[in-house]
Amino acid sequence: MPDDDPVPDDLDLALQLADIADAISLPRFGAADLQVTAKPDLTPVSDADLAVESAIRDRIARDRPNDLVVGEEFGDDGVRATAGARRWIVDPIDGTKNFVRGVPIWGTLIALLDGEDPVVGVVSAPALDRRWWAATGSPAHTRFGDGPVRTCRVSAVGRLADASISYSEPAEWRAAGRAQQFGALLDRCWRTRAYGDFYSYMLVAEGAVDIAAEPELNLWDVAALRPIVTQAGGRFTAIDGQPSGGTRCSALATNGLLHEEAMALLNG
Repeated sequence: MPDDDPVPDDLDLALQLADIADAISLPRFGAADLQVTAKPDLTPVSDADLAVESAIRDRIARDRPNDLVVGEEFGDDGVRATAGARRWIVDPIDGTKNFVRGVPIWGTLIALLDGEDPVVGVVSAPALDRRWWAATGSPAHTRFGDGPVRTCRVSAVGRLADASISYSEPAEWRAAGRAQQFGALLDRCWRTRAYGDFYSYMLVAEGAVDIAAEPELNLWDVAALRPIVTQAGGRFTAIDGQPSGGTRCSALATNGLLHEEAMALLNG
């Protein structure tokens, strides 16, 4: 649908929000005048993070005035969600450390939660010229540049000895008290690489990687990823098997075939 469609459906609106984000973030990538400050937790935030989230919030307020917004930079609109509330979950730039250092693995994550369930997910990585999206009840899709839309499908790898795993910083696993368990999982896998952030999970959805895991995340880190992985045929939970979400959470995404064994090792 065109960007000026007066009543876009939820997935179409999420894709339009990603277009808005890309138009702001990509020109700021590598910009000489990029402004970067430290948040209270000492993680970086750039002027692009703030501008992207502000623009997305403005569009949602126009098109979905009754929906809530939860974003990494501006919080939850000061309104606690009630049961059944529709919430747009926004990470304006996932991978800000990459963004400010000139590494192209960063993207905007947009999800719609209806109650506690993510029903729409969009990940847009303009510096990679890639985008992934999914909605409940339909397949996950991806597109590279102006190429054709392709359906995402997880791998059919059934043994850890044949599996490729992508992960985050080892220090995070040590801080979570799971370094030994995480090491045991790595030792069982065929190939281990730290692609990091959203990209690990999109590679699972595409079948290029079989397992992705992180021990501590926020809702905006995972909400958009879950529907893409699951609609591609995979499984996405917290590392203890519970639903992944909430204020602080973890993530284990697999092709489904490897999930129970990976989860057992991470909780061993």
